[in-house]
Amino acid sequence: MNPVTQKRILNTRQGGFTLIEIMVVVVIIGLLATLILPNVLGRQEQAFQVKAKADVRAISSQLSLYKLDNFSYPTTSEGLNALVTNPGGKKNWRGYLDNVPMDPWENQYQYMQPGQKNPTTYDIWSFGADGVAGGEGANADIGNWED
Repeated sequence: MNPVTQKRILNTRQGGFTLIEIMVVVVIIGLLATLILPNVLGRQEQAFQVKAKADVRAISSQLSLYKLDNFSYPTTSEGLNALVTNPGGKKNWRGYLDNVPMDPWENQYQYMQPGQKNPTTYDIWSFGADGVAGGEGANADIGNWED
């Protein structure tokens, strides 16, 4: 074969993947997804629980500062908003939080003073993924009485 004919043959061949090659890649991606996705999805709920615990600790720290400045914790009726705006009559009050954070499931953190689980101080908690009291696993309440 002369060089000109060989060059024409090479130029007429088109590069690309065959349908079989594409199907093999799709099957491999599907297998990897079935192995990896359950692990990743399970970690999201775990991450939400860790964030809720960290939020409870951070709010608890600010409540301790509030008590140092004002000689008592906010009442249940004042709630966590007392960390954002002066509930009135507090001379030593200063801003403790820019805003009251929402829990990872976009629900409000609950606050009670005196607490049922911590009768000498307060309870602060999230209802968990389901947004209602009680539950197990991802739906379990997360509060300052844990750890």
